[in-house]
Amino acid sequence: MAADLQTLIPEFRAVVEALIAACTARRVEMRPYFAVRSPFAQARLWRQSRATEEIQQKIADLEEGGAPFLAHCIASVGPQNGARVTNAPPGFSWHQWGEAVDCFWVVDGGAEWSTRKEIAGVNGYRVYAEEAAAFDLDPGGYWRSMKDWPHVQLRAVSHPGKVMSLAELDAGMAARFGG
Repeated sequence: MAADLQTLIPEFRAVVEALIAACTARRVEMRPYFAVRSPFAQARLWRQSRATEEIQQKIADLEEGGAPFLAHCIASVGPQNGARVTNAPPGFSWHQWGEAVDCFWVVDGGAEWSTRKEIAGVNGYRVYAEEAAAFDLDPGGYWRSMKDWPHVQLRAVSHPGKVMSLAELDAGMAARFGG
């Protein structure tokens, strides 16, 4: 399933389309699978592999900090299972703001997830990150911790909480996704 790039903010969408074309020119097919992600979907991913105490503390912190909608997102999705895939709670990922995209490498018609596999001496995720950096995007594969090779975002700022208050995050998410 391909992500709908139309959900991205226009200036980022144009750069992502150019990025994918640049990868294709290097014989690497990258296919978007996540563009805008709702705060509820983000909450499901964030809750994976977290202890009940950590989840309850995050809900309490958000409520006390004036972010009832974001707290509701975490509380309402219920228990989740799976490996830890994000440190970003809802509202704190650029995906919710239309400024991030995740792509997978297509090899022989299927998704290839290995960041080590090479075909003709090339790894698709490495090409994707190189090209993203050339477009002044922030590739997750270049992050110091919790590398995220499929992820590319518009801003080098790690998360929206660095440029918006908690109240602004909450209001923005409630306005965009209902609350």
